[in-house]
Amino acid sequence: MLDKDLAEMYGVLTSRLNEAVKRNISRFPENFMFQITSGEFSYLMSQFAISSGGGTRKMPFAFTEQGVAMLSSVLRSERAIQMNIQIVRVYTKMRQLIVDNKDLWLKIEKIEQALTMKYEEVQAIFKVLKSLLMKEEKPREPIGFKIRGKNR
Repeated sequence: MLDKDLAEMYGVLTSRLNEAVKRNISRFPENFMFQITSGEFSYLMSQFAISSGGGTRKMPFAFTEQGVAMLSSVLRSERAIQMNIQIVRVYTKMRQLIVDNKDLWLKIEKIEQALTMKYEEVQAIFKVLKSLLMKEEKPREPIGFKIRGKNR
């Protein structure tokens, strides 16, 4: 997400959001946030009908999921605080869900492995069947008794 959109979401000015990021830059490695290039910005304007940026002096920052979560911990708006609390609650619930259902996850993994193995076996069977179907059949001699030496 772009800094402008996140500022609106967190209820702060874009300039305040960027100031908070600069004050806490060590919390935002490149896989959390990066500045888009002028070419990327032009593409965004053309694809999403964004206005000319209202005299944008600097290219906006784009934030990944981790960056959005980190923003909620460095911003001081009430909305940012509430979002940070929600993020912590969601991660806690997700972790507990995984712990509570460990046996279920293991069973699902075993089923997946068994299905993969069965799939490979079925594929091998079909390969053999296909090769048998593709063989040219030679004309067979008629079956039964042959009488030799008699001309009829």
